[in-house]
Amino acid sequence: MELKRKLAILADAAKYDASCASSGVKGRKAAKGGMGSAEGTGICHAYTPDGRCVSLLKILLTNWCIFDCAYCVNRRSSDVERARFSVDEVVRLTLEFYRRNYIEGLFLSSGIIRDSDYTMERLIEVARRLRLDHGFAGYVHLKTIPEASPELVIEAGKWADRLSINVELPRQKDLDRLAPDKQLVQIRGAMERIRGRIDESRERSRVGVGRAAPKFAPAGQSTQMIVGATDASDRDVLSTSTELYSTQRLRRVYYSAYSPIPHASGALPAQAPPLLREHRLYQADWLLRFYGFTVDELFDGGDGTLPLRIDPKTAWALAHREFFPVDVNGADREALLRVPGLGVRNVERVIAARRHRSLRRADLERLNVARRALLFLTTADDVSARRRVDSVGLADLVPTAHQQIDLFAAASARTGEV
Repeated sequence: MELKRKLAILADAAKYDASCASSGVKGRKAAKGGMGSAEGTGICHAYTPDGRCVSLLKILLTNWCIFDCAYCVNRRSSDVERARFSVDEVVRLTLEFYRRNYIEGLFLSSGIIRDSDYTMERLIEVARRLRLDHGFAGYVHLKTIPEASPELVIEAGKWADRLSINVELPRQKDLDRLAPDKQLVQIRGAMERIRGRIDESRERSRVGVGRAAPKFAPAGQSTQMIVGATDASDRDVLSTSTELYSTQRLRRVYYSAYSPIPHASGALPAQAPPLLREHRLYQADWLLRFYGFTVDELFDGGDGTLPLRIDPKTAWALAHREFFPVDVNGADREALLRVPGLGVRNVERVIAARRHRSLRRADLERLNVARRALLFLTTADDVSARRRVDSVGLADLVPTAHQQIDLFAAASARTGEV
């Protein structure tokens, strides 16, 4: 098979893995030109914590696979067109794209061929050759295989900037039904080994030991969860994410709305969940990590489903009107972060500005505080805040919430502002 045809097949096959991409991709569906964030042949866009857009060559080593995960288009029983790169081909493609300034790095995953160890060895060999033989200084993200030998998983971290192991589904019973070859215990065990080596590497750098030694996966590890392929609730998904953040110290959990695939298993739903559900999960994820919320607070005895019509922070605010209005001149940082429309950056601006004077409504407008945030705040010249909070309703907030959807890739996914 010609290299160009291989690239077309294996770049298209890689689009289903969201663990390096922005969640704000439009038109996501399991069809040509849909779902993934790739633009052109294999070029995808990921975002760094400071908002920079990074272009990556995003491909699979092969879409052959001995596993038969029902939700995967590359599963053993699928009739998709198959292809496989050699190690040399991936190295050459990466270097040629990099030298032409098309990309800043490589995201490499693979189906499982022969066995997990053999596949993991091929992935590692690509990264090792890039680093040692060609002095490649770009970003490398390797998808690791939890079923592979622990020594191989650890070896991958010596050459990659980031490692990821996909949980895929939040509950073991879901994996038992749709991906019987996968075990959450095994996946978490591999994550723990990676976390231990990352912690060890950072500690050595902190105390000044072995500064010249290569860092181990300096960009940390991430994972992906598929949403809507089973009856797992939003609460189930976010509870698993919270546990992984706290125990494995993941840099990011990516949520990927299930998209029906060709010739899908009868065990899967016929319809995809609304993409807005994925968006709400990302918003809730930011609230849990950066805004001081807990899973129990976001669901508060409900059915475990995030509202689609309105964002989770605003939904919480409307259910807890007694918390508002928040005094912009006297409230602590934690209270200000709970105000809908006030993101981390604006909270820091408000705290800095109020050191010099009592803030009025006009001051907040000059700080570009969102209009909906003003509904939940009281300022030095405000005399009707309590009455306003009691009367605010969905009609005042829903249009703003819907406008956020199109802006998510440019705002929430990059900066964490909610």
